[in-house]
Amino acid sequence: MMNQCGWIALTEPSPGHAPLRGAQKADWLIIGAGITGLSAAHSLAELHPQARIVIVDRQRAAQGASARNSGFAVAHENPADNELLGHNGFADYQADTLIGLAASQEVRTRIARHQIDCEYRDSGYYFAVSDPGKLCRVEARLQTLNAVGASAQFLQGPQLAKTLGTEHYQAAIWCGNGNALLQPAKYVKGLLDALPESVTLYENTEISGLERLSDGQIRANGPSGNVTARQVLVCLNAFIPRAGIETSSTFAMELSASLTRPLTDQEFAAIGSAAPWGVLSTRPLGATVRLTPDRRVMIRNTAEYRTKDLTESNLLLRRKHHALGLQRRFPGLSEQDIQYTWTGHLSASRSGQPYFAKVQEGIYAVAGCNGSGVARGTLWGRLLAELASGASSELLHSVMHRAQPGWLPPRPFFDLGAKVRMRLEAVRARTEI
Repeated sequence: MMNQCGWIALTEPSPGHAPLRGAQKADWLIIGAGITGLSAAHSLAELHPQARIVIVDRQRAAQGASARNSGFAVAHENPADNELLGHNGFADYQADTLIGLAASQEVRTRIARHQIDCEYRDSGYYFAVSDPGKLCRVEARLQTLNAVGASAQFLQGPQLAKTLGTEHYQAAIWCGNGNALLQPAKYVKGLLDALPESVTLYENTEISGLERLSDGQIRANGPSGNVTARQVLVCLNAFIPRAGIETSSTFAMELSASLTRPLTDQEFAAIGSAAPWGVLSTRPLGATVRLTPDRRVMIRNTAEYRTKDLTESNLLLRRKHHALGLQRRFPGLSEQDIQYTWTGHLSASRSGQPYFAKVQEGIYAVAGCNGSGVARGTLWGRLLAELASGASSELLHSVMHRAQPGWLPPRPFFDLGAKVRMRLEAVRARTEI
């Protein structure tokens, strides 16, 4: 079956919830039941134990982009050249890393508090390349990562091949002490299943807009009902315009991925019985690859700016591209070994920073995960709830200070520029796909 997310298929489904019907009233309304929205609901319930909290999702909760990502909990990003220790951008990189570390800790806290079984592995992951020329200034990168609290180690050649079970990668930096891996569908399902009784969830309900009432409250309108609340948190990430917020300076990218069947005992032995691992490319459009605890290989080696979603025939072509990437890394695998192929959407910004704001009185929103939605989405949910509740902290101030997504040109100029930029990045990353 095409466009079936492997993570979701391998996760026991949660009980369904009815769509929104009739006129409902709440103290708090959250639009979007992904990682950020569910995290916000937990935080609001802790801050306001007597309040009625409503969440509305356009589809099944916990089965959107939050369940479809690659499962990297990011604390330490690979620093850009201008962010290396001693360069002008290091202070900003250090500030972002402090946020990333707090986000990674938030994930660990949620997993422990709600006893979520999501194959969490706090063992770091790799920035790895097939072309060593695409991992430059290694010593400076190691110094930079260590300076912000990461554990970092350079591997290459036979040592790296033995660790990963493939000779495709020629050089890598392993980065730990905050970076982790998990099964994203199981993680977001855990957040969903642990929602407190004060939270009411409505599924399969699309909100068509927010309406300001004469008494200052906000009404969210759905096809068969509405919710009136004084405070609204919009946690739609790539789809923030669906709530009528057009000023976030973020945009959606469509990604596709595949997950193989489990490796046989013989195949697993042939790759040295490697421990589970994750690889991120040093190029924006390079492949993201994982060897999972149940011996499957996941690959995501397409990322596109599109104005229309991929069709099934489009996705079939992407699946063949995934198969080629698999064969480069594990020659024994082919397209017939792929069990699941799916698409998902990522919310991006020009600067790599999020939109995190009080939009207007009573309306708060966040968007722009930029590929780090597991950890940052979890943290954003808590901080957005705190912002809307009037709380203040150094961490919240830092997130809001860094939340400068950057200016986007108007369409269709942006559409044309984004497509050209993506093609260029694909050429630059061709050895890493």
